[in-house]
Formats: sequence, C-alpha cells, structure tokens
Amino acid sequence: MTLHENEIAVDEALVRALLKEQRPEWADLPLAPAGAGTDNTMYRLGDDLLVRLPRTTEKAEAVRKEQEWLPRLAPHLSRPVPAPVHVGTPTGAFPLAWSVLRWIDGAEAGPGTVQDWAAFGADLAAVVGELHAVPLMGATRTDGLSGYRGGDLEPCDPWITRCLGDCRTHVGCELDVDALEQLWRAALALPASSSPHGWLHGDLKPTNLLVREGALHAVIDFGSLTVGRPDAEHSTAWNLPQEARQAYRDALDLDDATWSRARAWAISTGVSGISYYWDTFPAFVDECRALLRSVLADAEAAR
Repeated sequence: MTLHENEIAVDEALVRALLKEQRPEWADLPLAPAGAGTDNTMYRLGDDLLVRLPRTTEKAEAVRKEQEWLPRLAPHLSRPVPAPVHVGTPTGAFPLAWSVLRWIDGAEAGPGTVQDWAAFGADLAAVVGELHAVPLMGATRTDGLSGYRGGDLEPCDPWITRCLGDCRTHVGCELDVDALEQLWRAALALPASSSPHGWLHGDLKPTNLLVREGALHAVIDFGSLTVGRPDAEHSTAWNLPQEARQAYRDALDLDDATWSRARAWAISTGVSGISYYWDTFPAFVDECRALLRSVLADAEAAR
C-alpha cells in the first residue's frame, strides 16, 4: 500500500537482506508483517524484536529521533516504551535510517480490550504528565523536534482551511464541517498558550497505546516526538470515549482555554487526515471521521 510520493518499497526479502548485512545473527529468525502506519512499515522479528522502516526520506527523520531520544526518555517513564536495539544504517537497497526495537506485547486500546475507560483516561493522563515533566536535556525545537504539534494554531490556519474545504467535498454530507470550522476559529481567537515547552509524544491515538489485562500497559511510536507547548498533546482525548476523556481532563486539571485549543488540534488531525489520505488509506480516513464525530458530539453535549 503506497501512501506517499517517492515512497520506498519494502518487502520481506529487503528486510532479510538488511539484517544479513548488518545483524546476521538475526537474519534467519521468523519474520512477519506487523502493520503499516502512515510513516513506517513494520515486521515482527522472532518473538522479541520489531523492525521499523520509514516509508520516505522525510519519515526517516522520525526514526532518527526515536534512536536518539527514546533511550534517554525511557528511564523517566513508568510504563514501557520502545527500546532501540539496533540503529540501522542506509544501504544501496534501502537508503534511509531504520531500526530494530524490542517487541512489546499488548493489544491496541479499544472497546474489546479496555475494561474501565475512566481508569484508562486517568492512566493516560499520568503518562502524559510524566513525559511533560521530563527535563529537556538541552533539546529545543531547533534540534529536529519542531513538528507542527507543539507550536501555535495560527500558522496552521491556511492549511487547515484548505483541508476543511476538502472535507466539505468528501464528507460534508455526513459531518457538520461548518460546525467544525466554527470550533477551529473559536480556538484561533483565544490567546496563545503560555505554557513552557516540554516533551510531547505527538501522536497518542489508540493504535499507539497498548493494553494488557484491560489497562494501559505501554506507549509506542514516538516518531512524532517534539518539544513544544502541550495543547496538541491533549487532542488525543477525542479519540477516546467520553468517560475516558473526562477522566483525562480532570486528572490534568485542564482549563477551558487549553481544552478548546486541544479540541482544535483534534480537528486539525481529523480534517488533514481526510484531505491527505482520502484516495490512499481508507482505514485511516475512517479513524479521522470517528475523531471528528467525537468532537462534534462532545461540543453538542456541552451546549
């Protein structure tokens, strides 16, 4: 499944060739597809390892961030996060950085795996609080950690306005895009956040939250790791049921302005995902639809 221009094709033969060249002791282990996100293709290697290969040159920067920073962040976090065990170097066949990480067992967060959504929301808030409190260790947004999440909403407005237009074309018959735009513009009118910069995971959607025995166990995929203000981090709350969302907000004691900006970031994720992936990744488009439906339902209930 190709999602981006200039995407590099990856298959099992390529992965085995990379392993044979750089980690021959692993080259004959069982290898099986382990999912493909918007940024990476992944293979499970044996019982304990995961190979992670970026789809494009731009996505390779995310791999490098994980390689550099995850070993330094992990000691500060109480739940497991991916641990790089091999820093893959570019080759003629695959000219990008890639990684082998420790496999973390767990199921994606969802109705069939989470037993208590309020407890899950509070646990996720605790993880977020821990991450945001980790010392920056000299990192700044100029160190390749300047993703649009963590900045202000205003610079994103031209782009999101275009995406809202695309959503009117694609899903305007099923979603109230005008209401979404009103919520977006209401957040733009608020003062910018004055919170200090901290570490942000940047993509805490349910597929990156692993559950064991009904509860949050681990957080994966730090490819969107950035340094910035925390509002965008909280946008994940609209991917969760209302009871989890409320528990998350209560645990972090988020004020109305922060919550409104976080909701705007959720809108930006949903409309941009629909706009960009409409023709290439229908499963992710469905995730974005669900996110926007959650935003609209939550706003209606708050009236």
